[in-house]
Amino acid sequence: MAATGSPGFVPPPYPYERLDALRRLADALPGGVVDCSIGTPCDPVPGAVAGAASVAAARANGYPPSAGTPEYREAAAAWMRRRLGVTIDAASVGACIGTKELVASLPQMLHLRDPARDTVLYPAVAYPTYEMGATLAGLRAVPVPLDAEWHLDLSRVSEADASRALMLWVNEPGNPSGSAASAEWLADVVAWARERAVIVASDECYVEFAPDQSTVLGAGTDGALAVHSLSKRSNMAGMRAGFYAGDAALVQYLVEVRKHAGLMVPAPVQAAAAVALGDDAHVAEQRERYSERRNLMIEGLARHGLVHDGGPTVFYLWLRSDDGPDDGWEIAARLAHAGLLVTPGDTFGPAGADHARVALVQPLDRLTLALERLDAAG
Repeated sequence: MAATGSPGFVPPPYPYERLDALRRLADALPGGVVDCSIGTPCDPVPGAVAGAASVAAARANGYPPSAGTPEYREAAAAWMRRRLGVTIDAASVGACIGTKELVASLPQMLHLRDPARDTVLYPAVAYPTYEMGATLAGLRAVPVPLDAEWHLDLSRVSEADASRALMLWVNEPGNPSGSAASAEWLADVVAWARERAVIVASDECYVEFAPDQSTVLGAGTDGALAVHSLSKRSNMAGMRAGFYAGDAALVQYLVEVRKHAGLMVPAPVQAAAAVALGDDAHVAEQRERYSERRNLMIEGLARHGLVHDGGPTVFYLWLRSDDGPDDGWEIAARLAHAGLLVTPGDTFGPAGADHARVALVQPLDRLTLALERLDAAG
């Protein structure tokens, strides 16, 4: 019998698959593509971290705790005290399988807890999974306009949308713009949300690459969750290690729901993550790598009228053309002809359409090659 009614959910093309033609163009050049489109680290996993995973793998015959091992949760809490100046109990920390999984699933889990609210607020120029998480939960996804410094402009959220809002996504330091909000700004966001009984979920995975390590939890944990990843700070993207922390009741609720869903970070990964969170030295080295790449690319791209128009966080450049009407796809095509693959800004929302994002994940020699080819092209 033929199906009737309207079609169900049809997944849109995955954002980075739209770059396949430009990837082929860039890869055809001598030396191949210099891929700065996706923030996939190219630098090594720290030796002690890899060693901890290897040792733990030999003992990984049982199921790991979904909430996270005591060692992992305690290491995360200690890291937040040491690096972010926030005192939080290990019981108010939960493990997640990389933060993208949590970003995509959090709206659904929170909506089950509070079905009276049906709206997810998120930055208008942002990581696409904020919007997709709302869509997968069957909720309204409402973008919040940004100000001139790429921060949320909550004055432009209608009271009608605010009254229906289940949660507000904050992303500072920001992807794609590299914005970096102050502790005072984050406190104002939390106050706005508390007045309206909106949960604040703050994606802070680039916090150690910003000039100041500010967290939404600096304004207290009530109604707030901070989300952290080890993918960038420790080059552990392939291990899928992250955690969420904050409001004790919210964390406990999520821990219990996630148990039923079978969401567990593998035991060797949890062991490796605990070691990584206890070591600041490798993060300082990584931050210096990104700073060197940033300086090289800002200077080299400026020679061709492409300027960084974002904030001071060192992981991304947010490019616009300083000498023409280029949109993000025109910028990306121009750079692809020099073998450099970047992401057009409309990937992160229509308001980013005149920009392009560069992830500074390639080593200096590869970035230098891309700039040399760009210089040669004129």
